[in-house]
Amino acid sequence: MAKALLGYVGGPDPRLIAEMRRLQQRVQDLETELVRIQAENDTLAAASRELVDVPHAEPVLA
Repeated sequence: MAKALLGYVGGPDPRLIAEMRRLQQRVQDLETELVRIQAENDTLAAASRELVDVPHAEPVLA
């Protein structure tokens, strides 16, 4: 009886462990997506700066 109680009270709940692993994987997936999106944002920001920095042709006066 004591072993049954100890196992019930003192042992980790497999559902909590599974949920914790699922949440850890979700956090890792979100961190990976964040890095990808930040890299894409940096690329787009650099491209937009290049568009702004393009020298414009001077108007020709007749």
